Amino acid sequence: MTADVTNIRRSEFGQPAHTLINRRLNDRFALRGLLIAVHRGTGQGMVAENTAAAVTAAVRSGGDLVEIDVVRSLDGEYFVFHDGYERQHFGIDRNLQTMSSVEIDQLAYPHRTAAPLVRVQRLEALLEDCPDALLNVDRSWRYWPGFLDVLDKHGVADRVLMKVDATDDEALHAARRHDTKYPLLPIAKSAEAAEALLGDSRLNVVGIEAVTADPTHPFCDPAWSHGLRERATFSYMNALDLGNGSDLLAGWDDTISVLEDPEDGWGRLVDTGADVIQTDWPGLLQDFLVGRGARRP
Repeated sequence: MTADVTNIRRSEFGQPAHTLINRRLNDRFALRGLLIAVHRGTGQGMVAENTAAAVTAAVRSGGDLVEIDVVRSLDGEYFVFHDGYERQHFGIDRNLQTMSSVEIDQLAYPHRTAAPLVRVQRLEALLEDCPDALLNVDRSWRYWPGFLDVLDKHGVADRVLMKVDATDDEALHAARRHDTKYPLLPIAKSAEAAEALLGDSRLNVVGIEAVTADPTHPFCDPAWSHGLRERATFSYMNALDLGNGSDLLAGWDDTISVLEDPEDGWGRLVDTGADVIQTDWPGLLQDFLVGRGARRP
């Protein structure tokens, strides 16, 4: 399909009261059109996921947002890692949340067996190493409000997008009480959960991450994304295939797109009205979206 940039949607997301905080994100939409979020960065070769190197690789592969996972050590330090994958990466049966920061600092990914070893990265170091990247922060809401206080010290409100479970009342209460109104991306499995947060003046909800395995769900109707956009909220959809049998958006995933026909995966997400697509294959997705006319090169 020939690219036609006149088809690129243009919207300003978020409430007017939070225009300054949301400006960098909205500038990115204006520049590129449909955005690409890269899952845990691009971890290939000697580059480990959830590191500054993976963030850099993701941006250079065409990513606009780079998703990172946050875990807190037993002594209250924050690291960039998806806990639950300790055995896969390090061959241990301990969750990082039960380990001290000193213990975590000693862990090394198996990518390299000679110096320099690839360590689990502290969040502070990643923020310093990637000052220009827009980060999509996942799994931190379990540590709010303390984690939001940490982010305040780094002055990163305009370059982070904070995921949060749309049904986690404790985390949402912390966000409502917090002075800095970080851009929020509630993860919703029902339209009702999403609707409850739209228009809440105490929150800075800029998008909704829709999760469903059912292709007949309202999330899979273009009217859903259109309705969000009318309320200055973008639609964030997953093309991820996590390999565990769970479909994050009706099975229209990366695996189908890469190994079969991208129109059956990424194309369905575009047609459904996605404003952001999260993927493990940013380079291939970028080529597809540009060819589809949904994104500027």
